[in-house]
Amino acid sequence: MNTQSVLEKHIENIMQIMTPYGSGTGFIIDDLIITNSHVVGGLREVVISGKKVPRTIAKVIYDDPYFDLAFIEYSFEKPAIELHLATTMVDDGDVIIAVGHPYGLNYTATEGIVSRASRLQDDLEYIQIDAAINPGNSGGPLLNEAGDVVGVNTFIIQNANNLGFALPYFYLQEALSAFKSQKSRDIIKCPSCKNLIEEQRIKHDYCPECGVKLEIARQRRKGYKPTGPTKLMEEILESLDINVTLARRSQASWRIDEGSARIDINYYENGIIIGDSKLCAIPNKNIGKLYDYLLSENDKLSYLQFSINENSIYLSYLIVDSSLTFKEGKVAVERLIKYANRYDDILIEKFGAIVQKRDEED
Repeated sequence: MNTQSVLEKHIENIMQIMTPYGSGTGFIIDDLIITNSHVVGGLREVVISGKKVPRTIAKVIYDDPYFDLAFIEYSFEKPAIELHLATTMVDDGDVIIAVGHPYGLNYTATEGIVSRASRLQDDLEYIQIDAAINPGNSGGPLLNEAGDVVGVNTFIIQNANNLGFALPYFYLQEALSAFKSQKSRDIIKCPSCKNLIEEQRIKHDYCPECGVKLEIARQRRKGYKPTGPTKLMEEILESLDINVTLARRSQASWRIDEGSARIDINYYENGIIIGDSKLCAIPNKNIGKLYDYLLSENDKLSYLQFSINENSIYLSYLIVDSSLTFKEGKVAVERLIKYANRYDDILIEKFGAIVQKRDEED
């Protein structure tokens, strides 16, 4: 088995799932995207992206904290080669492949073996594997040598070397069958009585069958609500007709693509907000003329400033959170977005600056 060829064969089925709380992996089975409950973070909507799916908002229609599974609905073109659930369980020593987006490194496949085919954890069986899985792998498929899904990569033992655990395929099959039999959407599985509850039947976040408090129901009802400077920054972005859900990369990080420029805005723990755009790289020739141009433009700019880090040219906006106001923040961010795209073209066309290579968009 060639790990890379397995990844290339099924890459259209692998999705990245993004929320304000972090990112994980999902995969397509039939007409649904499968992932972990903890990946979707109790939200009704998440951002997804894939090889044939641009970064977009999709709806979480099933949340199962007991199996740690969630199903996401989105109208996508079916992959040329579909993923299928396995029909037999793996054995100790079998070769497996874990696929996902660890630490945001898109489409990473790691090969390993089954250390223990059935390891009991909190009344559920898990497949223990030695394939390297890390944050961002959660919710991704565990594949056997035939390329079938034998499990859902779910958790690791912290501070241990290659101790990963995947929920076996038969739990996923059980959850899919139960969900589809409901013939409805917005389902929460009660972790206590195990009933599948339509969200509209839930009152005050309590299970209508057994009365237990449903934390997932509370989270879905509340949704994600930014506060403080983060809230103000998102209000600024919204005023510029930017979809903050799509732009949001975490609770304190946003990304906007405008023309050939990419703008990243980050709010740091020390209270500093930095919006910057990594434009182009300095050329081999005409460096002096380019420097003179950047210095002269810095004299003209307000709110923004050019800088060079190593060989890359940046256009940046920096402010302390206590000084951020809606009015001035809007002016600065609007200029950063507009000017980054403009200056990127000028520096490339007039001074021969080098176009930056970007990592594949998440």
